[in-house]
Amino acid sequence: MTSTIRPAQRTAAGRALRREVPSTAAVLADERDFAAMRRYRTFPFDDHHSYLQQMEALLHTLASQGVHTTLSLFDPAAYEKYCAEHTLDPDHPDSRTRYTAAVACTGATVPYEGQPLAQLLPLLREEAARQASWERATALLARAGRCEECGEDRTPAALARATRALRHLLEALGAGTHHLVCSVPAGTPSLSAELYATAAPDGSPPELAESRTVLFCTVLAVGCALRTPGAIVCRTTTEAAGTTGTARITVRGWRLKDAWPHALSAAEIFDAYCTDDAGRPIPPEHRVDYAPGLPLTPPPDPHCHP
Repeated sequence: MTSTIRPAQRTAAGRALRREVPSTAAVLADERDFAAMRRYRTFPFDDHHSYLQQMEALLHTLASQGVHTTLSLFDPAAYEKYCAEHTLDPDHPDSRTRYTAAVACTGATVPYEGQPLAQLLPLLREEAARQASWERATALLARAGRCEECGEDRTPAALARATRALRHLLEALGAGTHHLVCSVPAGTPSLSAELYATAAPDGSPPELAESRTVLFCTVLAVGCALRTPGAIVCRTTTEAAGTTGTARITVRGWRLKDAWPHALSAAEIFDAYCTDDAGRPIPPEHRVDYAPGLPLTPPPDPHCHP
């Protein structure tokens, strides 16, 4: 007996299979990038707002079909370079498709989970900025060279030192919700990384996002390896004792010197936050305390330094 697959069964099977094939979309997030693509005759859009509306409708349709979709940024300059490297005509839809697939593998991406595109684009830009910082930081570490005294590679020592500094810093901060920012003036713009950590009063270690932790330590390691005068600032949010819903913020800071964070005084951190670019005083934030940085004991220096 010959088995026959009915059209309805074939359609249902096709829909099921479609749900198992992920989709990728690359979006022109701002007007400037959109304008750059309009020079191509085959680019079918002439209004950025309408383009974003159609992109959102497409994402919604894919999600309604159960298709997992990843969103990335479409960079016209990178696209032009990609086409030149692969001998592709940039004024062709197939070239845009190939670039979108490639950038989804190597560039910054976020999953689409039904959010409005207006909420998703800032997250995508943040992820792209983090990836750019990561690429710059790792490149700088790779060029840090070797110690003149012992010939050892500076990178592992700098990463170990940065990891140790972060661990000591979180232990010193204790309970609370901490927002840390590390900045290192290595090129333009300066390298920066932020990290969020919430530590319970019972002394258990805080849970950290792995990707943010790695980036934070890598940026800090660049400052250690290059002996650059960077800085760390932490804003700690805590509930006032005996109250509910009345949070206070404590701001502390550290200066990176001799490959280690050294505590700033309360006056130094107050001046940094309460003085504008012209040196004029500005009022402090409401419910914010400016406190001295907590001392962090540096490790004993080995015979070669990061």
